[in-house]
Amino acid sequence: MDVTKLTKRNHYEEITEQLKGLILQGQLKVGDKLPSTKELSEKFGVGRSTTREALSALRAMGLIEIRQGGGCTVISSAPAELDMPNLPELESLRVNRTKLFELLEARHALEVSNASIAAEKRTEEDLAQLGSLMQEMKASIGREAEGERTDLLFHLSLAKATHNSIMVHLFESIMTPIEAAIRETRRVEIYANSQVAEQLYEEHFQIVQAVAAQDKQLAAAKMRAHLEHVESIIKRYV
Repeated sequence: MDVTKLTKRNHYEEITEQLKGLILQGQLKVGDKLPSTKELSEKFGVGRSTTREALSALRAMGLIEIRQGGGCTVISSAPAELDMPNLPELESLRVNRTKLFELLEARHALEVSNASIAAEKRTEEDLAQLGSLMQEMKASIGREAEGERTDLLFHLSLAKATHNSIMVHLFESIMTPIEAAIRETRRVEIYANSQVAEQLYEEHFQIVQAVAAQDKQLAAAKMRAHLEHVESIIKRYV
């Protein structure tokens, strides 16, 4: 497989375009397996995380299938199918990207505050609930639907740990439209990628540790870093 080594860092978009071109030109056909992540990384001269981002983008386009431990297989070569065929939410998202960014901004402000308040007001019962969810989240790595469920429950439980009914109501009102819009992106890019899911687990764990220690500033900082990570993934698709 002939590819061009990249000259700039973090250009997963270039890898995506090169591999997509090979598929469209027929050099990679339906049923063909792509080289391993390690081999692709060496061919392009980039780190494995950059290569994984490119593969996730190709999967979101419907061009390849990523199997846990089984590599990547080309499943489509039709140009007409490249425009995110099974992700209608993403198309709607692009049209209303300004509204989405406003919602993400509001969520950011709210959840950073929630983390800080929860650190101050959490009870032992709250900590037990969060601890239980962390165990479920760890066990769900690699399972998309379960990963999404435990993630949402974690953030809702943190909102409830503020013991402020208004904060809980605001969280639910913001998250309902956000989740409806980005569900497919989350499943394709976040929960289907075990490395990303493991990183998100660690981010959640650090938030719980800060809340348990009743460190308001640290809890807010860890939540801020977590949300910035998630938002960076979402913005690639809009």
